[in-house]
Amino acid sequence: MRPNIKNIAVLTSGGDAPGMNACIRAVVRTGIYNGINMFGVLQGYQGLINNNIIPMDARSVSNIIHLGGTVLKTARCLEFKTDEGMDQAYANMKAHNIDALVVIGGDGTFTGARRFSERHPVSVIGIPGTIDNDLYGSDFTLGYDTAINTVIEAIDKIRDTADSHDRLFFVEVMGRDSGCIALRSAIACGAEAVLLPEKATSLEELIRTLEIGAATKKSSSIVIVSEGHKQGGAYDIAKHVKERFNHYDTKVTILGHLQRGGSPSSFDRILGSRLGYAAVNELLKGSSRQMVGLRGNDIQLTSLDEALTAHSFKLESDLLEMTKVLSI
Repeated sequence: MRPNIKNIAVLTSGGDAPGMNACIRAVVRTGIYNGINMFGVLQGYQGLINNNIIPMDARSVSNIIHLGGTVLKTARCLEFKTDEGMDQAYANMKAHNIDALVVIGGDGTFTGARRFSERHPVSVIGIPGTIDNDLYGSDFTLGYDTAINTVIEAIDKIRDTADSHDRLFFVEVMGRDSGCIALRSAIACGAEAVLLPEKATSLEELIRTLEIGAATKKSSSIVIVSEGHKQGGAYDIAKHVKERFNHYDTKVTILGHLQRGGSPSSFDRILGSRLGYAAVNELLKGSSRQMVGLRGNDIQLTSLDEALTAHSFKLESDLLEMTKVLSI
């Protein structure tokens, strides 16, 4: 039976990701299509605590599908980790007669949603929105595809100047705990080496790879460094390599938050739309404390508990091998 849900709110929390606006649009319009009153929460969980909650109609989400960032804004909220913060957020939701919540974000967002729904009778559905692609239960998270394309575009331009000047570039990309962006970018850009948090790569191994390239007359080299690599960031690694390998002029580029911005790719626009549509429909079916994710080409549910605690996600073994084979 359809639960007695009449009012649904949507929020974005944690780091922004391209495609969030397409997702917000889908959530709001799917709810309205089903006769639900829709609300937007500005600035994530902080907005719930501050009662920064606004009604939304179909026109509220016009002309946002192509925009990066999030029109609902986002924030990290330490206060929501406390019982008092959650109690205030719940009181504000009840003042608006809000029955259910759609949260778009990463593991911190889902942790908050799970605890909130355990403490208070609120139905919640999570949508994985993070460029790191590090949540179990979805092959792709919202924003990941756009972030990779942004990195590729930047490295293609770096390659032009690297070739012109016989340079070795160390390019640092986001991924404190996940090497997904670094690995796929390395394949797509033809990088000579990639350093990942999940895989130990010694400086000796890296230098041997660069020496082989120099001996076979490579005019330049690109090394992609995930920010969470255990040897340090791109500047530290470049410094140590330069001390022992000076065949090329060595430069460092840190792409930083450039990777989070920009107009979402078609993939992320469609993914955000599918996940937003599915999230509302699952709430109306009675689902709660679940994440909607993409597996294969199907939208499937994963419990928030499993999404947060499962550690079965691994980098693709063929891509790891290809970084060595295709870089010769």
